[in-house]
Amino acid sequence: MSDIQRADRVYSELLTRQGEQWVQPRVERTRRVLELMNDPQKTYRVIHLTGTNGKTSTARMIESLLRAHGLRTGLFTSPHLVRFTERMMVDGEPANDGAVADAWEEIEPFVDMVDAELAAAGDAPLTFFELLTILAFVVFADAPVDVAVIEVGMGGAWDSTNTADGDVAVFAPIDIDHAARLGDTIEEITMVKAGIIKDGASVVSARQTPEAEAIIRAVAADKAATVAFEGADFALVSQRLAVGGQQVTVRGRAGVYEDEYLPLYGAHQGFNAALAIAAVESLIGDGSNPIAEDIVAEGLQESTSPGRLQLIGTEPTVLVDAGHNPHGARALATALRESFDFDEWGLVLGVLEDKDAVGIVDALREIPAHVFVTSPTSDRAADADRLADVVENAGLPATVHPVLDDAAEAAREWAAVSPRRAVIIVGSVVLAGEAIALSEEQSWKPATGGQA
Repeated sequence: MSDIQRADRVYSELLTRQGEQWVQPRVERTRRVLELMNDPQKTYRVIHLTGTNGKTSTARMIESLLRAHGLRTGLFTSPHLVRFTERMMVDGEPANDGAVADAWEEIEPFVDMVDAELAAAGDAPLTFFELLTILAFVVFADAPVDVAVIEVGMGGAWDSTNTADGDVAVFAPIDIDHAARLGDTIEEITMVKAGIIKDGASVVSARQTPEAEAIIRAVAADKAATVAFEGADFALVSQRLAVGGQQVTVRGRAGVYEDEYLPLYGAHQGFNAALAIAAVESLIGDGSNPIAEDIVAEGLQESTSPGRLQLIGTEPTVLVDAGHNPHGARALATALRESFDFDEWGLVLGVLEDKDAVGIVDALREIPAHVFVTSPTSDRAADADRLADVVENAGLPATVHPVLDDAAEAAREWAAVSPRRAVIIVGSVVLAGEAIALSEEQSWKPATGGQA
């Protein structure tokens, strides 16, 4: 059996478990397996990220900056776009299939043991995400990596990733999301997310609402953790458009980094870069030593953010963005207005049922000339006809297309009428992954994939 087949069998086993959206506040179940395995997640340093939007992009920039230092890195993010090994990167590449399969063989006996304990206690067996977290931690320990950059799955305090002790706790902007599980106020959500702050850690945060900032500062003080907030302690000083991205100047915690090239579009990515730089300064040099200019240049220039304003088609231009909540949709709308020069946008839209479709549409309502409504391939997908009603109630023209293939074909035909038209596919990470795979299958872009 090939390594790819062995890794695919691991993923098939994970898919038999309670799904990624099945979340209980029970971090101790993950901790139990890891303890039985002598805590592999404690064999490397950790930067732990939470927040509502920008976590994955910021995590990728942090990982790239660490790798530019010559460190061996692990990167754990969710969800994946095409293949599950994307979630556990080693040195900037998806984990080797053989390494993933070997790690699963190490884990499996302990999983069986803990599942039996859970059954005896009347509790549900280990879930997809709990096991995926354990798998990533073991893959990183086996590599071995020097530093792991870990993105929270949901929340913070009781998330399975919180079994790792973050040397640095990073907070991307916090907004309302997953309200049913995290709470329906910023204060409640922030309290859960602040659970990633460990004793004596460094805390680095993007700008937050006053309520969120107060909670982060209070929890940090209780944990004797140092705090650096965007604005007071570091900042994005300036940004301007450049070919294929932007030039940014960042005032870090320890140094100023002028006119650095970032191959990503959108003002929000500039702010993510400032957060990433501050996080790396906090890990290396304890926030008091600047990063060497050539390392910052290399780290930012090598940064990618698949599925975030990614160019996947030319003639006509097609971009994809995983924006799946109002906060992300607002950032996307701003980026499309500020970074691109098209007269009309065709919007291919598909969302999941548990997302705020009304909020997403409202955030994007000034962008599209036409909306091509579809459904991601997921049992959690929102009904396309009902989504079209939301779009039309916002005053936008819409057509319904049952699957992405049909919606993308219609949108590309619409855009091909004029060089001043372009297409953006948005609304779900699942939809973004489908779009990237479809663009490669149908060769929408002469060169392979890539970042806008």
